[in-house]
Amino acid sequence: MEVFVQRAHHLSYELARTQGVTIGFTTRQGGQSPYPKGAFNMARYIDDAPENVTQHQQILADEIGIPREQWVFPIQTHGHNVVEITSADRGKNIDALSNDVLYGIDGMYTYDSDTMLTMCYADCVPIYFYSPKHHFIGLAHAGWRGTVQQIVHELIKQFPYDLQDLHVVIGPATSSSYEINDDILSQFQQLPINTTDYIETRAPNRHGIDLKRANAELCIHYGIPAANIDTTKHATSEELDRFFSYRVERGQTGRMLAFIAQSSERELNEDVC
Repeated sequence: MEVFVQRAHHLSYELARTQGVTIGFTTRQGGQSPYPKGAFNMARYIDDAPENVTQHQQILADEIGIPREQWVFPIQTHGHNVVEITSADRGKNIDALSNDVLYGIDGMYTYDSDTMLTMCYADCVPIYFYSPKHHFIGLAHAGWRGTVQQIVHELIKQFPYDLQDLHVVIGPATSSSYEINDDILSQFQQLPINTTDYIETRAPNRHGIDLKRANAELCIHYGIPAANIDTTKHATSEELDRFFSYRVERGQTGRMLAFIAQSSERELNEDVC
């Protein structure tokens, strides 16, 4: 059963909504960007008019009920740096990008309500973390480099509670049609998980890799119960009517936005109870 539900401009992980957590991933159609015409691009760092991205942000904000002023966006570099975000960071890199603000960040977490963590994707794996019990949310960006550098472990280390209380959602990313060479394979073979679970050798120097599965296996290795992990069946490289794919479209495409936030309304309701 698919874990995401299609909404107007995004996929929604409905299971978390009942716990005061909003988790979503934008889709391709219904925008103003020329990637191609009518694309819902969410990235300011590609060749798109800034006003298009701002309009798309506002459309999404209205759709999910979380104002743009509460969003936070880092400058991603395919690394494994993780930072804590607070309410003081709201609005950073939303209206315009600055390389002096949250540069080189591919993982974020926060305990602050009404603060939405966002990052852009177009084949890499969006990995959402949440724990309603401890008011914790996190978001990681894992391409093959981020996976090899175990960014999920870096984020898990920021959660100082029982990992039975931490939930993970693995969002749309490229399928196992994505291939790596022998050099990259050797780097994955250094990880503490079995490569045969997520890598298939197809020919000399050609190995298909399932990055979603790799990150799920890393989460399990580091102590998150398998029952706490939901992985989407959606594949960006296979569903070009729904998603952008950097690899398939050779970089000439837009980007989707992954986002996660927790509402203060749930906390207020808990206090009343």
